Amino acid sequence: MSQNANTAELSPNQMLWEKGDFTRIAASMRDSGEKLVKAIGVGPGQKVLDLGCGDGTTALPSARLGAEVLGVDIARNLVEAGNRRAADAGLFNLRFQHGDASNLTGVASSQFDKVISIFGAMFAPNPENVAREMVRVTKPGRQVVMGNWIPGDPTLVAQILKTSAAYSPPPPEGFVSPVRWGVEADVRARFTGAGVPDAAIRCEPETYVFDHAGTPADFVAEFRDHYGPTMNAFAAANANGKAADLERELIDLFESQNTSRAAGRTVIPATFLRVTVQVG
Repeated sequence: MSQNANTAELSPNQMLWEKGDFTRIAASMRDSGEKLVKAIGVGPGQKVLDLGCGDGTTALPSARLGAEVLGVDIARNLVEAGNRRAADAGLFNLRFQHGDASNLTGVASSQFDKVISIFGAMFAPNPENVAREMVRVTKPGRQVVMGNWIPGDPTLVAQILKTSAAYSPPPPEGFVSPVRWGVEADVRARFTGAGVPDAAIRCEPETYVFDHAGTPADFVAEFRDHYGPTMNAFAAANANGKAADLERELIDLFESQNTSRAAGRTVIPATFLRVTVQVG
């Protein structure tokens, strides 16, 4: 399907993540992505699937560690950006392709040593299908690792999503919030439903750091212009004459959470739920 295909043919999830240019947000996430793949034990010779990979914040460092990596994302513009980044880095052990985390058509079962999804598959519809697909493509005895934002958490991303939702129309009937992936009970229910014993599921809070070379107001502008959920919130707020209120609320949030002491730099830690699933 070409990038100029009729948007009526696209799923709402694909339309959301093809808005703007998420690579602008991802630029602030690189260091933490590299630290995370090292922490979860990615290494030479492993076959890794990075699901909801964006332009490669965890896929590129995984490949640099010697893994053979496939990145899959619903947004074709991010797949194209990821393949450009891999080519520029000379990483021939990494490729990106378009796909849906809830239906990994063409991806064979039991072929990956690690299936990673850091703030990616949590946004796909049909979470039970997502869990089943992640388990299906993982080799027996190997791992699924997810990073998921936590609902109601006081740190940055949960608060961005909460604030954005307050300015947006109500979701359609039957909508399941992506941040339910940050609720341990929901995580356990989804993976046990996919055949994983409860004892093989571990959930623990960890911290991810955004590091932006600009002021908090500059960083808010990146979210306003390039992050799908925030773009939708601003469109709705603008229609109601409340865009300035939304922007002020987000700037206050970013300023209050900025830990940088350097002028013109924004460093904000955000808590997420790290999920590790040992596939039998």
